[in-house]
Amino acid sequence: MGSEVSDARKIRLFIDGQFCDAADGRWFDAFNPATGQRCAQVAEASAADVDRAVNAARRALTGPWGTMPVGERLDLLAAISDRIMRRFDDFLDAEIMDTGKPVSLASKLDVPRGAANFKIFSSVLRDLPTECFQTPTADGRGALNYALRAPLGVVGVICPWNLPLLLMTWKVAPALACGNTVVVKPSEETPSTATLLGEVMNEVGVPKGVYNVVHGFGPGSAGEALTTHPGVSGITFTGESATGKAIMKAAADGIKHLSFELGGKNPSIIFADCDFDAAVAGTLRSAFMNCGQVCLCSERVYVERPIFDRFVAALKEGAEAIVPGDPYADGTHMGPLISAQHRQKVLSYYELARQEGANVVTGGGVPELGGDQAEGFYVQPTIWTGLDEQARCVKEEVFGPCCHIAPFDTEQEALQMANDTQYGLCAAVWTQNLTRAHRMAAALEAGLVWVNTWFLRDLRTPFGGVGLSGVGREGGVHSVEFYSELKNVCIKL
Repeated sequence: MGSEVSDARKIRLFIDGQFCDAADGRWFDAFNPATGQRCAQVAEASAADVDRAVNAARRALTGPWGTMPVGERLDLLAAISDRIMRRFDDFLDAEIMDTGKPVSLASKLDVPRGAANFKIFSSVLRDLPTECFQTPTADGRGALNYALRAPLGVVGVICPWNLPLLLMTWKVAPALACGNTVVVKPSEETPSTATLLGEVMNEVGVPKGVYNVVHGFGPGSAGEALTTHPGVSGITFTGESATGKAIMKAAADGIKHLSFELGGKNPSIIFADCDFDAAVAGTLRSAFMNCGQVCLCSERVYVERPIFDRFVAALKEGAEAIVPGDPYADGTHMGPLISAQHRQKVLSYYELARQEGANVVTGGGVPELGGDQAEGFYVQPTIWTGLDEQARCVKEEVFGPCCHIAPFDTEQEALQMANDTQYGLCAAVWTQNLTRAHRMAAALEAGLVWVNTWFLRDLRTPFGGVGLSGVGREGGVHSVEFYSELKNVCIKL
């Protein structure tokens, strides 16, 4: 438990439409990664607090939320989106305080996408049909079979720290659109925007109990209490594969619906016929955006041998031009890692790469920063070559601003190396050969393949991974399939 801070810097639970302290009075410290300084105290929910939140959510299912016409419910989602944008600066400051990411990124990605998620799922549900069949019967009169959608119930939403608002609303928006109620457990590292969204819910008139926020940790804290609660019907989680395994075990007794988007060790394959400048720029983004803390980042880069040396030199030049520092300063390209603990993990991989025999093309350490950022959790963008494909730094997800570049000679060789992983979240292919692009996209074992681009998303399309990268799909109607149950009605004519 941290020492006291001013009341204005306390982040409370949001249960049944009210902000409140934890029942047992426990708090934990939150830190600004850009400065390394404590920025708030956060109420740590007990099992009793989680129980109150789940019970409030269950009451809302049969109260005003459960009886509200679908159109009115979807209008509220659109209003949430609009209100987030009206309070843009509040959400931007909260997101930057929690993550330290540059304003240039958070203002263009995190906050607009956080708002857009509510708008897109409001639209998806308005236009979503269900099926109907005319069924023949022996008497010739027939029957009608049609489907109705019903909400799962209370959904536990467990969120990651890398894109806190974006990925939280990516789950909350379709859950609410389908008529569910939610109990959100943000990452303990990034509690602010989920809590701020509680204010928005009240401002636009969402009934109390529909949206609840409980802060805390995993085992022995709010996360475990939420995943094991008998009143929770489904769990959606984005985060590390190991945590996903633990949640799956904890949820097994209740036979809860599960949706997991987990880790990745994603390949990017650059062919000699690519648009060279576009491939370099795209790989700089896919390796180093958000300090490499994106599950879709490319940590394994395979380059066709004729352009290998040129590509390595160009990526090195681009990486060394990335400017870390004050997230609000003009020209800052990269923020810090999320925490001192995560920086220690990433730096341990930097050291491991050296031990495994890597050639450190650039980076491999900590940048020297002054002012408020001197104690921030920054690391250098790092590029390696020369590692064996079985090296740990090639096999294990680092989740930092780093990549290993290896040459290949044939398409089949590139494909074999790219698919030699337990993960399967995404891949990128850079080529001007259309036939090859289709062939590679079909053969790559990943849930999402980009060709000549990266991180370009249509929110209606399926998103998710295979292997250790997850279970299920999110996006458009695919999210609706998880957050609702289909009921068949058979009418004898």
